[in-house]
Amino acid sequence: MKIAIVCYPTFGGSGVVATELGIELSKRGHEIHFVTYKQPVRLEYLSSSIHYHEVLVPEYPLFHYQPYELALSSKLVKVVQNHKIDLLHVHYAIPHAYAGFMAQQMLKEQGISLPMMTTLHGTDITLVGSHSFYKPAVNFSINKSDIVTSVSESLKRDTLEKFDIQKEIEVVPNFINISDLKESFEDCKRHMVADEDEKVITHVSNLRPVKRLEDVIHIFNGIHQKLKAKLVIVGDGPDREKANKLIKKLNLKDKVIFLGKSNDVERILCYSDLFLLPSERESFGLAALEAMAHRTPIISTNAGGLPEVNLEGISGHLSKVGDVDHMIANGIKILSTPEILEKYKKGARETAEKFDVKHIVCRYEKLYAKMSSP
Repeated sequence: MKIAIVCYPTFGGSGVVATELGIELSKRGHEIHFVTYKQPVRLEYLSSSIHYHEVLVPEYPLFHYQPYELALSSKLVKVVQNHKIDLLHVHYAIPHAYAGFMAQQMLKEQGISLPMMTTLHGTDITLVGSHSFYKPAVNFSINKSDIVTSVSESLKRDTLEKFDIQKEIEVVPNFINISDLKESFEDCKRHMVADEDEKVITHVSNLRPVKRLEDVIHIFNGIHQKLKAKLVIVGDGPDREKANKLIKKLNLKDKVIFLGKSNDVERILCYSDLFLLPSERESFGLAALEAMAHRTPIISTNAGGLPEVNLEGISGHLSKVGDVDHMIANGIKILSTPEILEKYKKGARETAEKFDVKHIVCRYEKLYAKMSSP
């Protein structure tokens, strides 16, 4: 099957999942064509079965904002024509499903049918999509898709509550490729981050307000009062400056390490003892899943799809949004003894294995077959 995939090519969860999905599908004999404005960050190689088509947006003085949707839909038409694409899989309702629908209409004029699947990841529903300005376009794009999937039951409920959806929404969770993960590194540099008697606590995100970075720091500070620990923050974003001020105020400057954006998250998770994710919203929680796959227990909120990933008392603990004291207590509990920590590490890994790519991608393949059948 020849499949065109449209996604954001960035570090965000939807782009990572879309890229990993395409790579796995190519291993199963499908021909994959990524169509986006930049080569996805996780797409390290191209081959006879993996192709990348860049969407160029020409600049014209007429446009104050350059029309990406127009450029994307036009590029999709060309890719479908030139490569005989069987179906289109877009990640995000807007602008991708919106552009996909326009491409469908243009191709229909030429007698070409292009089935489209839209996968909802969260921001397109909970933030952008629910804005009154965009809501009609999101509603339209979802209903015009041939098949719609969401990455969690929570996101499916949110979508049905916020929009007038006439389509069935299939839940296909995010996944991780367990077999490709390195569980240990010869050059695992834990000693460069923490002393032997210090625990390593980690947070990975885009440091936006929704991630509640100040809560991360307060939780770490509370744990640090009882246990020797270091906090490693991976990522960059608008809340970093505010976080630095709080770190200075709490006298934690020597205990917190910012590593910025990194493609080497595995090397950091390999020596992490605890992962903090006190988000206000998470449609799924891919960062938590990746940490769990590396045997790192999770302290998270119970927001959105997180309870579907982080199983209470098994892979970690859940708390209400903003309940920093509860998260501190649970963090101390997990780290209190080597035996308890090992129990949670084992539970985190076993839970992550349920989301292995081999269990999930076949579900997409079944939906592709359903969508392509007459």
